[in-house]
Formats: sequence, C-alpha cells, structure tokens
Amino acid sequence: MSESQSTGTLTSPAFIQRLESLFLLARRVLGGTLQADRKSRKKGTGITFADYAEYRLGDDFRAIDWRVYARFDQLVIKLFELEEDATIYLLFDSSQSMESKIQTAKELTAAMAYIGLYCLDRVAIYGMADSLKPLLEPGRGKGKVFPMLRALEEAKTFGSDTDFTACVREFQARHRKKGMVIVVSDFLYPKGFEGGLKRLAGLGHDVFAIQVHDSADLTCDWKGDVEVECIETQKRERLTVTRKEAQAYEAAITKWNEDLRKECARRGIGLAATTNEVPFDEVVQGILRKGGLVA
Repeated sequence: MSESQSTGTLTSPAFIQRLESLFLLARRVLGGTLQADRKSRKKGTGITFADYAEYRLGDDFRAIDWRVYARFDQLVIKLFELEEDATIYLLFDSSQSMESKIQTAKELTAAMAYIGLYCLDRVAIYGMADSLKPLLEPGRGKGKVFPMLRALEEAKTFGSDTDFTACVREFQARHRKKGMVIVVSDFLYPKGFEGGLKRLAGLGHDVFAIQVHDSADLTCDWKGDVEVECIETQKRERLTVTRKEAQAYEAAITKWNEDLRKECARRGIGLAATTNEVPFDEVVQGILRKGGLVA
C-alpha cells in the first residue's frame, strides 16, 4: 500500500480538530452554509419575510397580519422564504492518475463533507474513475462524520481509465434532485472535461471544481531517451525528450488548465486550483473567505 493510501490519518484527533476549525470559519463567514444563497423562490412558512397574500379559506389563521387588518380592514397572511434542504454531492476522483494526489484529494473531500454534515445538509460521496463507486450514501447529521471519514480513509484508486462524462451520466441516473456538486480531481481526463461539466451545469446543479495537481504534473524534467507508461491504461511508449519537447509539454499543461478555467467561467462554475504541496485547510480557508462554493 502506498503512503498516499495509508489509513488512520483522517480519523486522528489532530485532523478532526483542523476540520472543526474550518467549520467554525464557515459558520462565521458564511452563516453556517457552504452556499452563498440557498433560499427558495417558493413561499411558505419560514424565517425571512417575503410577501403578503390574500387570506383564503383553509389558510393558516396564525399567519394573518392583524395589524394590516386593523389598518386596512383586509385579511392577509405573511409569506416567508423557505430555505431549501440542500444536498451536497462530492465526486472524488479515485482514478489511477490520482495516485500521488489522493491524500490531498481525500482531505479536501473530507473537509467539504464535514462542513456540510455539521451544517445539517445532506451529503453523498462517490469515487470516480471509469465508473462511480458509492463511498457515502446520502445522509445528514454529525452521526455521519465518522462513517464518512472512514470511507475516505479506506478508499483506493481504481479503474482502468477516467471517463468523466460517463460518470456524470451515471450520477444523473442516480440523482434527480438538484443540489451542490463538488468535483475534486486533477481534471486530466483523456476524453476532456467539457462534456461532463456541461452536463452537470445543464442539469441545474450548482457546481464547484477543486483541481488538485501534483507539482510534478506541471513541469517536464526528463531528457534524452525515455520509456513512459500510462498509469491508468499501462500503455507504454518510447520517446526522445529534448528541451523543445519539454517546453511543448509545459505549454500544453498550461493551456489545459487555462481551458478549464475558461470553461468553468463560461458555465458559472466555481473553481479553486491547488497542488498536493499546499495544506488542505489553506485551500478551504481561501474558498470560504471568497464567499463559499460560488462561481
């Protein structure tokens, strides 16, 4: 078992204390929600006053505004904004290409799930590669925290390839209810990321992307004749790497990441990018201080 897949760290008191600090920050800067605005356009009983409506037989008489009646001799009831019961879906890239980044991805996923559960949102987590693998079925409450942490702790990389669009289709078949979808991944998909992001946004979900790179992904230090192997498909190829090829690789990865940024901006998808060298809580603090999981 690789170091990145070792167990025990996500349920340690020190890690949970870091999660608790992030939840307290979320409660302070976001008012206890990962989303900037979850108020429904539906009207009903709730907390925030929204409008008046004419009283009709069968309406709750306790909602009548008697001050309006005394002044205008009209029976009206108060309407309030309903706060939706949010569901947070976490799609956690568990493909073989995440091997060196898996621990950072687990920690980021755990942080988002922890805050969601403590905010009493429903949370579900799926491992994602060539298919979806349920890690935490939809549930809410603090009682789900340790099952969530253990599930992530025990999660391994799997699959023979990464097919983001196929995973989104499978997710769509499983869940019709709109919610917040957080994708934690390097987004280095052989078939691209555009189709999956387009489908998620088109389904009406609020979508947020957390891109995790290994710092070694961003540069090419190879020189001379080398044999490379795809970590997912095990396909091998011999190459001669000169300074020109190394520069072309670095330009290509820069363009890929810029294309991801543009695609997210075009579809109203929030994006945070990091590497496996940055502590997970610094990344989450940055997200929270910018207003949460919004574009």
